[in-house]
Amino acid sequence: MQNLIFHVFLQIFILIGMNRILAINPGSTSTKIAVFDGKEQIFVKNIKHSTEELSEFKKITDQAEFRRSVILKELEENNIPLRSISIIIGRGGLIKPIPSGIYKVNHLMKEHLHSGYSGNHASNLGGLIADNIAQTIGLKASYIADPVVVDELQPVARISGHPLFERISIFHALNQKAVARGYAQEIGTEYEMLNLIVAHMGGGISIGAHQKGRVIDVNQALDGEGPFSPERSGTLPTGQLVSLCFSGKYSEEEIKKILVGKGGYAGYFGSNDAYQVEKNAEAGDEKSQLIQNAMAYQIAKAIGAAAAVLKGKIDAILLTGGIAYGKPIVNEIISYIDWIAPVKVYPGEDEMRALAFNALLILNREKKAKDYE
Repeated sequence: MQNLIFHVFLQIFILIGMNRILAINPGSTSTKIAVFDGKEQIFVKNIKHSTEELSEFKKITDQAEFRRSVILKELEENNIPLRSISIIIGRGGLIKPIPSGIYKVNHLMKEHLHSGYSGNHASNLGGLIADNIAQTIGLKASYIADPVVVDELQPVARISGHPLFERISIFHALNQKAVARGYAQEIGTEYEMLNLIVAHMGGGISIGAHQKGRVIDVNQALDGEGPFSPERSGTLPTGQLVSLCFSGKYSEEEIKKILVGKGGYAGYFGSNDAYQVEKNAEAGDEKSQLIQNAMAYQIAKAIGAAAAVLKGKIDAILLTGGIAYGKPIVNEIISYIDWIAPVKVYPGEDEMRALAFNALLILNREKKAKDYE
């Protein structure tokens, strides 16, 4: 009898078109999933994957079927029927540079995610898994939103200083855009009406100059350009870096690890734990104080550069990401920049809610998904 009641309820639920959203966010050793009924998050799970589980796959994209099956198992065990899902959205990966927006996952996008068009990263799995599950339950499309390759740079920002090199846009677009839109909503206006500087401060750090809804300049955070971070070295002295590359002491792979993975806090302390550095600094450790203040200093300098890009016409500076939980470093940053514009702090990042927000725009027909071409 109970099963019959549940089945009837499920059928009614499907027929009335409840806005149930499945958001998928693959990381290097985990897959985070969340289910929303409209704006309300009703389920979230961070599924951890062991080194042994992932070691059998030669390429990151080879993990797609494995991770898909794990997701389906979690949904089943938590009594979330696939047929109750109205829309599926995945974290966007390293596809070709595209303007900000919500995109349908199509054949070309899947080809580019598989091949690693702009690089290989676990986020490439987001669109692939979303599309596979969508096909399984007969949805017309699956989606991604504001992938890291969002590119709205103005032409002058692309010039590097030598014709062999061009500056490119790879940054925390999903969180930066979500925080910017959230701030606009808070003050009762549109994101497209504002000039903002958004600093995403996490394992990587990106500082974006947002001009009327477009990020016209931003550091390339994937390779660690800009301020150093808990695990990235940031923009290093060029001559010294060239000498190190040709010293014969390090392989190309080891140099890349120095730049990303073993740089920043990881290089200075052997750990990327920003909270531990903060605690050590508060306890009086002089090295921790110096390096933490140096990171704040470099973030503030990058914010000052973004202020120049916007010609001083800035409505607000928004600090976000995991490091924004740290009051000492946030206060240090603010001490350098509060003369530029009002500063608002949004600690952490909620990529799942940002993905769901974009999916809801599609469901409510407030936005139309773009074609990836």
